[in-house]
Amino acid sequence: MIDYLSGLNEPQAQAVTHGPGPLMIIAGAGSGKTRVLTFRIAHLIENGVDPFRILSLTFTNKAAGEMRARIEKVVGYEARNIWMGTFHAVFAKILRIEARFLGYTSDFSIYDTDDSKSLIKSIVKELNLDDKTYKANVVFNRISGAKNNLISADDYLANPLFRADDEAAKLPEIGRLYKAYTTRCFQANAMDFDDLLFNTNVLFRDFPEILNKYQHKFQYVMVDEFQDTNVAQYLITKKLSAVHRNIAVVGDDAQSIYAFRGANIQNILNFERDFPEVRVVKLEQNYRSTQTIVNAANSVIARNKAQFKKNVFTTNEEGGLIDVVKASSDNEEGRLIATAIFEEKVNKGLRNTDFAILYRTNAQSRAFEEALRRLNIKYRIIGGLSFYQRKEIKDLLAYLRFIVNQNDEEAFKRIINLPKRGIGDTTVAKISVSAAEHRVPIWEVVSNISRYVAGRATLPIESFATLIKSFKILLEEGKDAYAVASHVAKASGILRELYEDKTVEGLSRYENVQELLNAIKEFVDNPDNEDKTLSSFLQTVSLLTTADESDDDGDTDRVTLMTIHGAKGLEFKNVYVVGLEEGLFPSQMMLEKREDLEEERRLFYVAITRAETKLTFSYAESRYNWGRLNMCEPSRFLFEVDQRFLMMTKGRRSGGMDDYRNNAEPSSMNFIRQIANRTSQTPKGTTETVKSSAGVSSPKVPTPPPPTNGANTSSEPFVASDTSTLEEGNRVEHPKFGKGTVKKMDVNGTDRKAIIHFDTTGEKTLLLSFAKLRILR
Repeated sequence: MIDYLSGLNEPQAQAVTHGPGPLMIIAGAGSGKTRVLTFRIAHLIENGVDPFRILSLTFTNKAAGEMRARIEKVVGYEARNIWMGTFHAVFAKILRIEARFLGYTSDFSIYDTDDSKSLIKSIVKELNLDDKTYKANVVFNRISGAKNNLISADDYLANPLFRADDEAAKLPEIGRLYKAYTTRCFQANAMDFDDLLFNTNVLFRDFPEILNKYQHKFQYVMVDEFQDTNVAQYLITKKLSAVHRNIAVVGDDAQSIYAFRGANIQNILNFERDFPEVRVVKLEQNYRSTQTIVNAANSVIARNKAQFKKNVFTTNEEGGLIDVVKASSDNEEGRLIATAIFEEKVNKGLRNTDFAILYRTNAQSRAFEEALRRLNIKYRIIGGLSFYQRKEIKDLLAYLRFIVNQNDEEAFKRIINLPKRGIGDTTVAKISVSAAEHRVPIWEVVSNISRYVAGRATLPIESFATLIKSFKILLEEGKDAYAVASHVAKASGILRELYEDKTVEGLSRYENVQELLNAIKEFVDNPDNEDKTLSSFLQTVSLLTTADESDDDGDTDRVTLMTIHGAKGLEFKNVYVVGLEEGLFPSQMMLEKREDLEEERRLFYVAITRAETKLTFSYAESRYNWGRLNMCEPSRFLFEVDQRFLMMTKGRRSGGMDDYRNNAEPSSMNFIRQIANRTSQTPKGTTETVKSSAGVSSPKVPTPPPPTNGANTSSEPFVASDTSTLEEGNRVEHPKFGKGTVKKMDVNGTDRKAIIHFDTTGEKTLLLSFAKLRILR
């Protein structure tokens, strides 16, 4: 028997040994919550609770499997009798047992997302609706959102507010599609993943005898990651525990970051209201991170209003300060971070697995992938494909490859019906067979299709050939890689199709294609690249993508690249939180409401608390977006971290990898603001020394010459004004954006923003806490 109680601190022991009655465990980051939940279940079994009467709900099969294995080490094979698994797995088990009450058979099918979307496409076609308007992704996500909020198809159709919202979105038939989809699933004896939650609620609502059966069956109910539950999940667990009231929930409101998936932070915030006799145990000792990292995280999350107050602390070593890396561009950010990893490995004898690069969006991975490859540092992408392996990237690259080389049959197969042209697989097969029979290239058949293939399919193929020929003309005219690629992305219809998909996935794919175009633009703008043709760019990319990236060689020693959302629950010795720029992180889409901004702040908190010993923040002064080089403002989150825990790390490039230098210096927030807002007037290839409040000098990163778009280009220093009296209508000047007029002031507590229309660069929203403005009148 393992003495599992001896290794617990006092709050952990209180949670593990708590007897009957509701229990809420507020588990700070790195506080050992999984250990507590595991030992609590083991303790119940050791004290006579039948494992068949314990229900433990998790969010991943991996978490459930690991927990069961741990419990088994304590109590033996009895652990296998616990009802433990994900919400969907456990409720599917209940639904199979009770299926007849809902009109299903016990062998009902479970549709995955592809099945659901395929069915939706069929229904759209049968109802003679425009499939370009009623895209399967859009319809599926609307139906999913309704189900997760326990809104049936009939309720949806009967609610005038839903109807009004759909009409405003020019999707008035969503309700009818939802109803038809539900009917067809039922007729097929099938449920989708959302139905596993929705139908369990229906079962317990409409058949009280079934609810009563499971209420008495499960004497103890436990829920992990409670802050991530949605309305349907919480309602089920609340009903199941209504008789015995032995519900234990484990979570951290400060790590609630999945609202976009339907998670409702109010579930954990209001738990005491639903169970007023609840015992609250706070696990506040962090066993993961250094004191500096823990204190920095606390200083950030303290700004959120919607939270449980707790005092997370650690007895670990103090640790070093958090590096803040300023890069002149997103490409330089990639180089600086990759070089920092290389140097840390060499100087401290670390492995690749000790490092993680965390970003807000998947599209950001490209610069880091390329930089790591150049230094021969192996990496892995978690929660997403390697940038150049993503479908939308390969689609556009296939177009570009085929323009350069019309003998590229694989590229042809990929693009011939992309976007849809009504060219089926049979026609493509005929083209391939004809080319083989006549021993001519694919392009010969395609560009002269009427000679080789008969039938109605010749018209769209002729249109495709004309399109490719028009693209080839751009090459023959000597257009650079970006000019060709940006035209192809638009004229082919790829960009339009992705833009019209307004789902989270569609937006991500659209951003990824824009990021590819940004990469091509950077390639063209790079003075070191003498050959700026499309052929040259493709050769560069092919050298990157043909590198040995496979994990099949058994080498698991790789740097981890992933979104912060995907990193929750993980930990690494060294963490780099990158892209800390206003509008990127926090996301521009999350700045309209306090609730959204607080969720972004929780996401930042999660990123900080993934680090064990070393944490680095980075941001870029400029970033390519939509093919244009945009100037960036540092993220507000950088200024929310207590200044005592930060230091500025400066990088300089003068040739090769060995010329990267890191000169670190302790810094105050004033110094960070000073550096973040200075516009360099230093000639290219030279360095400028800046002095901190501590009197320490360091070389300033060379930056490109200042823009000629109306920004300050004189040799005199730019003197900013006090913006506390700034008003709508004032004329102002910004060192990068030039002159403009204040259109609107937005004041929210200490956060003051100005919406300014600049004469040459358009409208921008600036945070006045660190935006340098000179008031002209």
